[in-house]
Amino acid sequence: MKNILIILCFITFNAAFANDGWLNILNEGGNNKGLICTDAIQKAIEKASQKGGGTIFFPAGEYLTGALKLKSNITIYLDSGALLKFSDNFDDYLPFVEMRYEGIVMQSFSPLFYAKDAENITIKGRGVIDGQGKAWWNEVYRIETTKEPLPLTKYQKMWEEQNKGLFTEPYYKRTIDKKFFRPSFFQTYNCKNILVEGVTFQNSPFWTINPEFCDNVTITGVTIFNPHSPNTDGINPSSCKNVHISNCHISVGDDCITIKSGRDGDGRKYARATENVTITNCTMLSGHGGVVIGSEMSGGIKKVTISNCVFDGTDRGIRIKSARGRGGVVEDIRVDNIVMKNIKEEAIVLSLFYDKDTKEEPVTEKTPIFRNIHMSNMTGSNVNKAASILGIKEMPIQNITFSNINMDAKEGFTVNTATDLEFHDVKINASVGSSFKISDSKNLILDNAGSSTPIKGIPVIKLDNVSNMMINNNFPFNATDIFMEADGKETKGIYLKNNVFNNVNTIVKKGAALDKKAISEQP
Repeated sequence: MKNILIILCFITFNAAFANDGWLNILNEGGNNKGLICTDAIQKAIEKASQKGGGTIFFPAGEYLTGALKLKSNITIYLDSGALLKFSDNFDDYLPFVEMRYEGIVMQSFSPLFYAKDAENITIKGRGVIDGQGKAWWNEVYRIETTKEPLPLTKYQKMWEEQNKGLFTEPYYKRTIDKKFFRPSFFQTYNCKNILVEGVTFQNSPFWTINPEFCDNVTITGVTIFNPHSPNTDGINPSSCKNVHISNCHISVGDDCITIKSGRDGDGRKYARATENVTITNCTMLSGHGGVVIGSEMSGGIKKVTISNCVFDGTDRGIRIKSARGRGGVVEDIRVDNIVMKNIKEEAIVLSLFYDKDTKEEPVTEKTPIFRNIHMSNMTGSNVNKAASILGIKEMPIQNITFSNINMDAKEGFTVNTATDLEFHDVKINASVGSSFKISDSKNLILDNAGSSTPIKGIPVIKLDNVSNMMINNNFPFNATDIFMEADGKETKGIYLKNNVFNNVNTIVKKGAALDKKAISEQP
């Protein structure tokens, strides 16, 4: 009798489970033996959608699928022990759909998870989702590395046929000529209320979590593992608003988290900024950059906070990048409480020279703008270079502050073509060269900014064609050979005030081109 009651309770529980909108994929024609079951999963999604929504539940086991089209009010739930693999047969990602690739809207392979014009979409659980991206990576390698002309594959012919008249700038020709565009792992297109929580993504064919033109996106507690693979960025919101990224662990073959808003004319055509973004409590390991803004930023990026993150082993830490021709405004950015270690290139980059060979031109809608960017409470060790700030003459980088920053780096801070730039309580301990090299810039403050490891014969601060600058509240604790070196015909209005130089041999080393009245030293 007791056993009968247990069985009845179990049956009742399963019935309630189903009636509550949960569909166990094993009861819907799927299997957890690794046999392809795309049709069963898609039919379960459609079935739930027809009833107003529901949860597609994947118990422990191995599943294999092709591209999945998500609908409104659908949750994909992967239990602990569930492994959902995506097919490496390119046919399973046909027909082509409208999607965005590197900031350009086109027709191409369906993303692995894809939704368009939908809302209330969730992927959650403690399971693993494997994109099996190697086949996609190998195809790109084949196309790019084969020297002799190759016959077009059926996929390239399809792309060519379905994207007639697609315009891109000349510099992008090499990418367009491939006619092969790998799908993102998860792309929601013009959707709202998106939640990705708890799951692990690995081996993405291309960018991993990539909402486009979306509103209210939350990504939390997610692990992304795509190291040693091309262009497999972790989280890339593009032309989205109200984005929340937290508690994620990311190790990838490109940027860990990148904020974008469209490329060049195509991005300006849609004119959809990415805005209201919070990134917090994340760790980033392998990756070209920890948190990156750009380079596709033609629609603009604004109101972003990045806080409480650790970058350990990325090529760069915080990187904001663009170039002439892309247009767009990056503004109102706050970065706070960041720890960096083992950074292979720069800890901080703000550069308008992502395309190095551009020439000065009149200011137009194609001119990129960086302004109102503020970074504080950052620590870096074993860093190759502390920072590079590189503006363009027609649009210097504007209104930037660095506060309470301490870094041990091989090279220091380089600033070129910036205006309204402030350093407060910044210690850059460079082992090669000056801690601060500033050129072709104006309106600066260095307030208690220096080095704890000054180098004999090397100035801590080096200025060239810098104007309207205050250097104050400095008290070098350690013996310092040269505090500052200044040169350049345009250098003027440099004020040293309220400094204590008892431990300094030479306060100012003056270059041959420096005007005698350029520097004013006051007690």
